[in-house]
Amino acid sequence: MKRTHRKTLAFLLLASFVSVGSACAAELAADVAQVRDRWAQINYRLPKKEREAAFEALSKQAASARAAHPQQADALIWEGIVLSSLAGEKGGMGALGLVKQARGDFEAALKLDSRALGGAAYTSLGALYYQVPGWPLGFGNDNTARQMLGKGLEIDPSGIDANYFYGDFLRDQGQWAEARAAFEKALAAPARPGREVADAGRRAEAQAKLDEVKRHLAH
Repeated sequence: MKRTHRKTLAFLLLASFVSVGSACAAELAADVAQVRDRWAQINYRLPKKEREAAFEALSKQAASARAAHPQQADALIWEGIVLSSLAGEKGGMGALGLVKQARGDFEAALKLDSRALGGAAYTSLGALYYQVPGWPLGFGNDNTARQMLGKGLEIDPSGIDANYFYGDFLRDQGQWAEARAAFEKALAAPARPGREVADAGRRAEAQAKLDEVKRHLAH
């Protein structure tokens, strides 16, 4: 039976989403790269009580980077990621406007370059669609989530984030064996140069989820 306990207004949008190789990292605009790197520090290094204020400040920096590069998909993606993470810290009704704005960023990024940052806009949208409540509170939709996550995997089949979020979605759906395979693939993903903090944090999350899935399968 599908589990629904995560579809609440206490959004769990703690997502980096982006699978960036060394070539993409080199091409990232300096101000966008600063947003990316600061995101990882906040998400994985700051105490929880400090994250909301830090993401609030970073959202302004991300908006400036997006305004400076309105035709660059990566700037839109990173603004959406920051807004999603801020929503995750805020929770409640105050998060709804933020996740809708993030969805708009990701959709705009797809129109500019659907393959940007390893298909991160697809993976990001997929994560939003399975974590946000459905109608009438939000726009969540599991079918759309599966479709978006699948497209992200088509573009970046070995990426840590694409596999992590697909695994988390499958876990949410109660597809335990499939979730285990996805988490194992995430843990086997190649390292991303310059993304050491994000990689370490994501691997820890994937391992914790994999351990949970294995305990369930053992019963």
